[in-house]
Amino acid sequence: MNPMVGLSIESQIGKFVRRRWAAANREMSQEMPRSSFNVELDAANATWLLNDVALLSTKTGELLLLTLIYDGRVVQRLDLSKSKASVLSSGITTIGNSLFFLASRLGDSMLVQFSCGSGVSMLSSNLKEEVGDIEVDAPSTKRLRRSPSDALQDMVSGEELSLYGSAQNRTESAQKSFSFAVRDSLINVGPLKDFSYGLRINADANATGIAKQSNYELVCCSGHGKNGSLCVLRQSIRPEVITEVELPGCKGIWTVYHKSTRSHNADSSKLADDDDEYHAYLIISLEARTMVLETADLLSEVTESVDYYVQGKTLAAGNLFGRRRVIQVYERGARILDGSFMTQDISFGASNSESNSGSESALALSVCIADPYVLLRMSDGNPSTCTISVTSPASFESSKGLVSSCTLYHDKGPEPWLRKTSTDAWLSTGVGEAIDGTDGAAQDHGDIYCVVCYENGNLEIFDVPNFSCVFSVDNFMSGKSHLVDALMKEVPKDSQKGDRGSDGVVSQGRKENVLNMKVVELTMQRWSGQHSRPFLFGILSDGTILCYHAYLYESPDGTSKVEDSVAAGGPVGHSSTSVSRLRNLRFVRVPLDAYAREETSNGSPCQQITIFKNIGGYEGFFLSGSRPAWVMVLRERLRVHPQLCDGSIVAFTVLHNVNCNHGLIYVTSQGVLKICQLPSGSNYDSYWPVQKVGIPLKATPHQVTYFAEKNLYPLIVSFPVLKPLNQVVSLVEQDVNHQTESQNLNSDDQNRSYTIDEFEVRIMEPEKSGGPWQTKATIPMQTSENALTVRMVTLMNTTSKENETLLAIGTAYAQGEDVAARGRILLFSLGKNTDNPQTLVSEVYSKELKGAISALASLQGHLLIASGPKIILHKWTGTELNGIAFFDAPPLHVVSLNIVKNFILIGDIHKSIYFLSWKEQGAQLSLLAKDFGSLDCFATEFLIDGSTLSLMVSDDQKNIQVTHNLHNVWKQIFYYAPKMSESWKGQKLLSRAEFHVGAHVTKFLRLQMLSTSGSGPGSDKTNRFALLFGTLDGSIGCIAPLDEITFRRLQSLQRKLVDAVPHAAGLNPRAFRQFCSNGKAHRPGPDSIVDCELLSHYEMLPLEEQLEIAQQVGTTRSQVLSNLSDLSLGTSFL
Repeated sequence: MNPMVGLSIESQIGKFVRRRWAAANREMSQEMPRSSFNVELDAANATWLLNDVALLSTKTGELLLLTLIYDGRVVQRLDLSKSKASVLSSGITTIGNSLFFLASRLGDSMLVQFSCGSGVSMLSSNLKEEVGDIEVDAPSTKRLRRSPSDALQDMVSGEELSLYGSAQNRTESAQKSFSFAVRDSLINVGPLKDFSYGLRINADANATGIAKQSNYELVCCSGHGKNGSLCVLRQSIRPEVITEVELPGCKGIWTVYHKSTRSHNADSSKLADDDDEYHAYLIISLEARTMVLETADLLSEVTESVDYYVQGKTLAAGNLFGRRRVIQVYERGARILDGSFMTQDISFGASNSESNSGSESALALSVCIADPYVLLRMSDGNPSTCTISVTSPASFESSKGLVSSCTLYHDKGPEPWLRKTSTDAWLSTGVGEAIDGTDGAAQDHGDIYCVVCYENGNLEIFDVPNFSCVFSVDNFMSGKSHLVDALMKEVPKDSQKGDRGSDGVVSQGRKENVLNMKVVELTMQRWSGQHSRPFLFGILSDGTILCYHAYLYESPDGTSKVEDSVAAGGPVGHSSTSVSRLRNLRFVRVPLDAYAREETSNGSPCQQITIFKNIGGYEGFFLSGSRPAWVMVLRERLRVHPQLCDGSIVAFTVLHNVNCNHGLIYVTSQGVLKICQLPSGSNYDSYWPVQKVGIPLKATPHQVTYFAEKNLYPLIVSFPVLKPLNQVVSLVEQDVNHQTESQNLNSDDQNRSYTIDEFEVRIMEPEKSGGPWQTKATIPMQTSENALTVRMVTLMNTTSKENETLLAIGTAYAQGEDVAARGRILLFSLGKNTDNPQTLVSEVYSKELKGAISALASLQGHLLIASGPKIILHKWTGTELNGIAFFDAPPLHVVSLNIVKNFILIGDIHKSIYFLSWKEQGAQLSLLAKDFGSLDCFATEFLIDGSTLSLMVSDDQKNIQVTHNLHNVWKQIFYYAPKMSESWKGQKLLSRAEFHVGAHVTKFLRLQMLSTSGSGPGSDKTNRFALLFGTLDGSIGCIAPLDEITFRRLQSLQRKLVDAVPHAAGLNPRAFRQFCSNGKAHRPGPDSIVDCELLSHYEMLPLEEQLEIAQQVGTTRSQVLSNLSDLSLGTSFL
């Protein structure tokens, strides 16, 4: 919504209410009864539902209806009534006549449908029917999961206030009642205030390497108030294993259906039954044989009792003729079966009645099945199609070059999508009324197309069975931003720029081997959805994945080269004049993440893409190989989620039976077959899978920590509590030792209530079945006591000489500026019995200190406490904390403490950072260096790269004036260099790098990077850590160290990409990443950070531009892609 529109509505309503109220206040004071209606409209958002009804969303999440009661041009009164309780919204706007959108940065945004009715009689019925409407209108498999706190809740009080006009003039017939139903929601994990790194419930204790990284998850404090929640973020998917068996030597797996009796139901019921139909057989291809299993209640082998080809390996299997037949394809032939009985055996090497002579040229390499056709790519490079007999299309008999990959695309539905691109009827009569020119039967089954890519990189689309070319692209493997029919007149400039032909590749690729690059796999698919469009995927031999999304395009002149050629009587290649080319078809390239890259071996490429249409209610495709990944199609967007837990996956297929409802089967490279289901609690419509903890917190989470021994998460939360005003005043008076204010309160003030925040620490435990988390224990704070920090610390008991892991809590009393600041340090022991809350948590120590306890950390068995302006180190005797060292420098309020060995990093709220060291001998905390600037620290952390220790700090500068950069946030990296003259003999920390993030960084987490096999010289350091950080915008980022050679290479590439990559909205990425000083004097630091967000655009450039830029930088394309892939792999922490 335009913010000016929202402000205009609110200001007009506010002025009107104030003007009318002031004018009529005196004369109506005797008529209007006192109302208990109490609402605050500051920071509210408003929109018009009708011309006389406005909807207001308050700062507490209530929805209010403001109705204008008017007679002609005279407004009689304004009625304000409470309607629903919703999310804490940051904006609201009306969409059309029946929808409005609630935008929220503190909770999930919602799309709500409303309907209006007159009279009071509708109110009760609407409240009852609303939940039912939500359930009915959302499809069961597509219904989005929402947090319970985000749903619209009924306001049963029915409070209403008439702002203008007498009570006697109110007419019930003029009132309007509204019913609301949530139709969609967008998940939100921001603002991220804190997060902790813990083990997953289904972690694998025997995992190593990158598979071990997938054992962990990120538990985040997100949201605010009633929208506060714990969000669990995972970078990869770990399926829930039902069972697993050893199966060495597996090459492929397929599941097939079998309909023994053909039903004659309607098409709609037939489609519904197809989705719920169970699979009948599981076909497993081994190195030298094939196994067949029945997928009934139990998987039982029936290899000996079926007519399947079991003497060799199988290339593919699927269903034909509406799942009444099964086709099994192997290298030299195919079998068509009715269940377990063979009905036809086909040999590829034989023609007509000739027997199979065993010719080497008659081997099938790859198979694609689209009922009722089967496409085969033979070893001689030509594709063949078969329904019952094998035919080789005449289109491929001419010398066009060998075929590198091919696929079939079934354009299903009563209105096939590609059919709309062959005519301009959709421009005038709408997409749904496009001319198809086919009979009803063909329309119901849709159209089938054959997509072929040749070894020279060209791509063609043929209609089946005529095999007439309807769309062609030159140099498809170049990866141009748009794909346009080669016979069209108008070609976009960017396509012309990227289409330099194979000669350009040869000239640019002399430094690296790109001449052998080809497309090794093609897939074209359109998933379900009313407005869905086809996707085209191509995998190159170097592992690059090309992804294109089709769209309709209107030609400026409405003519094509085909029409001109036909009009002139000239030939049009193998296309006939009766062929209607897909002249309105265009493809735009969409990006995919780079961590799915896998270089294909020189041998025959294995099938990597497996389409699925319903696994746990999701659809998309699975990428098998050494770096497997899920690619899910949600809202016509591709969400890529890797699966790292099992390493390389060689085979994948779907499975739906009694014991595995819409599940999956995959086989690892170690020879283990696993039957799994997709975790149901996660939302995959995000960059990372997100799981909002099922139990609503109904509070604001502030800080979380992890107790690894018991798998518990202590969490600080606060929630508002209404208390009488005289009780709140008396609490303050007890501390300032005078009692005058409470005596001066009149009767009205004594009846008023005041909202204060109460804090507590909850001990949360994840549910082992993946369900809602449980609150095992609660530690309440005292009145007016705020819990500021919670940490698990390991302390050395000086009495028993043993280490103890304790829960440490630092608090502060918030009692106004007249009361001296003080706080408490609390130590708790977490018992072994997690089932009994009384014995789970026991307090072992409590002491009140001067100043707020804002930060805690354990340092070599001692407890380091930031108490106001002091940093005090304590030793633990088992019953007492005794101070042994302190640091009393100018810090005002410490916001973060970080420890590495005996080094301490302190971040102050205004005085920047301090670098200290602890010396056991002499018990001394000494200042090594500090930053002499005035930075407002948000978070700090150490960055470790081998033997190099750097200091990281995130900062925030805000001005009262509203400028273009309201929030200026940056990160600086400092280092300690006592031998350099500009460091003032080591007293001053020197800036090593600076980088503008554009969001408030609230937390750093130091995690060890994975070593990569393709690392260059000097990059094989095992002691290398990266920093994962979270922001108030809900984003997650990472900062990782690079070796010198890789950094110089990527830095040079970054400078080239600034000019080569189009700037979004004209915003220069180099200028955006410059340090923002907010007008303060600042000496620019060294340019020592590369922007991987900009570098990720390199792979989206056409191949010719990639080669040219790499040559200008002085490196090769393969080297750049290897560096980016290793960096992505090394930071796969979750």
